[in-house]
Amino acid sequence: MGFAEDLRIVDGPVLWAAWAAGAAGAFYLLLPPGGWRRRRTPAALLAACLPALAAVLLAAAVVLAAHWLLVYALYAFPDVLPPEVLAWSVAGVAALLLALFRIRSARRRPLPSRRWVPAAASAAAVAGLLGLSAVQINAYFGLNHTLGDLAGTAVARVQPLEQELQRRPEERPVGLDGWTPPPGLPAAGLVRKAAIPGTASGFRSREAYVYLPPAYQASPRPALPVLVLVSGQPGGPSDWLTGGALRSRMDAFARAHHGVAPVVVVVDPNGAPEANTLCMDSRIARADTFLATDVPAWIRGTLDVDPNPRQWAAGGFSFGATCAVQLATRHPDIYSAALAFSSEEEPALAKERHRTIEAAFGGDTAAFERQIPLRLLQERRYDGAAYFAAGERDTQFVRYLDVLSAAAQRAGFSVRRQLVPDVGHSWEVAARGLPSGLDFLASRWGIAP
Repeated sequence: MGFAEDLRIVDGPVLWAAWAAGAAGAFYLLLPPGGWRRRRTPAALLAACLPALAAVLLAAAVVLAAHWLLVYALYAFPDVLPPEVLAWSVAGVAALLLALFRIRSARRRPLPSRRWVPAAASAAAVAGLLGLSAVQINAYFGLNHTLGDLAGTAVARVQPLEQELQRRPEERPVGLDGWTPPPGLPAAGLVRKAAIPGTASGFRSREAYVYLPPAYQASPRPALPVLVLVSGQPGGPSDWLTGGALRSRMDAFARAHHGVAPVVVVVDPNGAPEANTLCMDSRIARADTFLATDVPAWIRGTLDVDPNPRQWAAGGFSFGATCAVQLATRHPDIYSAALAFSSEEEPALAKERHRTIEAAFGGDTAAFERQIPLRLLQERRYDGAAYFAAGERDTQFVRYLDVLSAAAQRAGFSVRRQLVPDVGHSWEVAARGLPSGLDFLASRWGIAP
């Protein structure tokens, strides 16, 4: 079972097998019933190609119509989906249409005892193409790297936070500058899960995940920095363990810094995969109160960490990055730094700004704008740090990065930017950008290499 869980699905044998099955399925579905040998004239060849062309065009129309409904009518996504995702969706729908055409054609031919053969072959071909499309869409978003990630088995094994890993009131943490790594320090950190109550906000969140670096397992513990992370939307905290490769990235940072790394708490300001609270206090939920009051109170009361706001940062991917920038601009007395991987320019429920304002603030534009980062960056001065990253191929979010990073720099933030090569709006931005973001904050935190 362990081997199967660790089997990668974004490269290697699984990807090759998906391409082989998809190519074979496409060849079969594009092959006219009866083959090409009888179609010797150009007119006959053209007629044989028409079903495939019609299927592709109809599939494109179906996908684009569904995409329009999801974005502009149902507001399932605050922005358009990447072209690569739409293209692979068209391939899957076209495969279904071509299979239906082949099955219908087979029913008109003799040999009724063998009519099940085209149906079975078409089903296998469709499965191959749908499998390839699913693998490619997953690879684009970079969320599930292994079968264990896809099945959720690795995340399911995470244990609840034990009492012995919680705060020791009788033992005050030692400052980082006065702490020496003891012999026998563990080589890896620990990942645990915990429930964070919405005491002040009344918000009901999903379980949080906590990363405790090797230094946290020492006695006495050092006063470690805090990094609060938020996932994308739709999604949940566990996405940071799969797509964000959080454990391996944090362990690598800790190995390079004598076991020292921030305590990471991955929180949930949405409550459900499809929900979107905008990380604001609004008609929808008191998500800002949860993040700025309940979460810090739980961390300080439960874990041994440095309470100094200079040692606290918020971070996230996509929706979570937008949330991190909001926290660093609204609450610099709590989160003085931000790690923003593919941040939106401002929080959004829908493509049209007025729909977000109507749903969350009853149409009160001033109430919305009082909370958004760009407005705050114009009105206030900061002494914080902000790290912005985006996928090189994610042109729209690169534009957001340009706008936000320039505004943050003008407002006093120490800013670093990164374009992650060869990726779009993908969890790869977070997984590959996190080490650089941690390095950027290391000197601010007083973590020596």
